[in-house]
Parts: sequence; C-alpha cells; structure tokens
Amino acid sequence: MPLSSTTLKLEDELKARVKKLADVRDRTPHYLMVAAITEYVAREEQRESFKQEALDSWREFQETGLHLTGDEVNDWLQSWGSEAEQGSPLCHK
Repeated sequence: MPLSSTTLKLEDELKARVKKLADVRDRTPHYLMVAAITEYVAREEQRESFKQEALDSWREFQETGLHLTGDEVNDWLQSWGSEAEQGSPLCHK
C-alpha cells in the first residue's frame, strides 16, 4: 500500500506527552500517532455504520409499520440459553 506524508501541528504539551508515552512503550511517536489515528478512524466508521443502519431501520419502519416492542425483544433475549429458548419474534404492525 503506498504511503504519503502528512504534517500534524501539535501543541508543545501534547507533543511532549506523545514523546513520553512513546519512550515508555519503547515505540516511536510516529507509531503511536498512526495507531491512534487508525483506531479513531475505525471507531468513527463503526459509529457511522451503526447510525446508517438505525436510519435505514427507521425508514423501513416508517414505510411498513412493522416492529417489535421492547418487551417482546426482552422476553426473547431472556429466553436465550434456557430450556424454554424461543425463536426470534415476528415483526408486526
């Protein structure tokens, strides 16, 4: 995968903190910054995916009216792992 340089401007205090942590972890500041950015981007992508899934579900509910109540879902989940485990409930209007 091709790499390219990017410049970050950090406050001196943050830069010193990154350097100190890198020294303690026997890593370079560059390694820590790449790891932090990678984790942040992955987390934010997951958040956006979750948000989009929720919006899609809301649109589908608005179009169809099909839903489950919280109690129905809770009862189903509470049955998991028991002898009386239930199949997933059917959506209804």
